[in-house]
Amino acid sequence: MFDVRYNFNSLYSSAMNQQKQDLINKNYNEIYHHEMAHKAAGGNLAGSIVIERNSDGIPIGGHVAIKMPSLDRNNPQKTIDDANTVIRSAMAPSDPSAQDYRVANQARAIKSQAMQIKNTNPALGKKLDIQG
Repeated sequence: MFDVRYNFNSLYSSAMNQQKQDLINKNYNEIYHHEMAHKAAGGNLAGSIVIERNSDGIPIGGHVAIKMPSLDRNNPQKTIDDANTVIRSAMAPSDPSAQDYRVANQARAIKSQAMQIKNTNPALGKKLDIQG
């Protein structure tokens, strides 16, 4: 007589571990590609990619810090250029999130203020100051 026993707990556990690993890989890849689009478009204004995980180690979100431009009244064109970079970075992924839209809108507001300053004084930032 042959004694054949299956360890169903082991098979079940192995299948569950594989499903979990598949989910980790899928989520990580989706999140990483989204965040990499932000980073690539953000250039020197973008920080590192951060992937957030739940208590089971499954990736659930991510972010890339971006340096929001401050309004430079002496050089509004720099503010405009930096705001354009932030807008491009925020909208770079094919699936922008609600937070991405908020960041883009904040940069658009700063850009609008800089454009008003520039339009009010078109020579601003074009003068060469020589000190001696």
